[in-house]
This record gives sequence, C-alpha cells and structure tokens, in this order.
Amino acid sequence: MTSLSTHVLDTGSGLPAVGLEVVVEKLVDGDWIGHGEGTTDVNGRIVGFSKGFGSGTYRLRFDTGAYGNPFYPEVVIVVSLDGDEDHYHVPLLLSPYGFSTYRGS
Repeated sequence: MTSLSTHVLDTGSGLPAVGLEVVVEKLVDGDWIGHGEGTTDVNGRIVGFSKGFGSGTYRLRFDTGAYGNPFYPEVVIVVSLDGDEDHYHVPLLLSPYGFSTYRGS
C-alpha cells in the first residue's frame, strides 16, 4: 500500500506549524469517507496517517482556522494517488493571506 505524509510550514513566522489538525478523506462513490487524521508535530510534520492508501482521489483538510489563520479557516487539497507508488508527500506552505502546495519527496 501507498503511504502519505504532510509537512506544514508557517511562512509568516518562518517556523513549522505545530499542532495543526489534518483530516484525510477518500472519494468513494461520490461521497467523502474518513480515511485518517493527525496533528502536526514539533517539526510541522505528520509522517503517516493511520491507514494505507490505494489508488483513488483523496482530500486533505487542514484546520488552519484553529491554528490561528482567520482568513483561511480551512485549506483543502485534493490529490489523485496511484496505489503503485510507494509514498506521496504533500507539503503546505501557509501565510496569513496565501498558501501553496506541491508534491514533495
């Protein structure tokens, strides 16, 4: 099975985003089904979510409002994973009025 990780950096402070909650859901027959969750550690990382990931469409929901970003209360990233890949890393760069993401290594 494929693994998934994330890393959140607060580019406004220049520090990792510590304690940010992330929920992962999988699209199944038109519905989003819970597939894992985690909270970023002292380095802003979630190394692995609770379940393995097969091929399909997934969304990562970052609770940026609870982290302290009132302009973006939630950041949602939807990705399509290939179950034949070993690992996917989806970082989030977050600032008070912007964010970006990319496929990491």
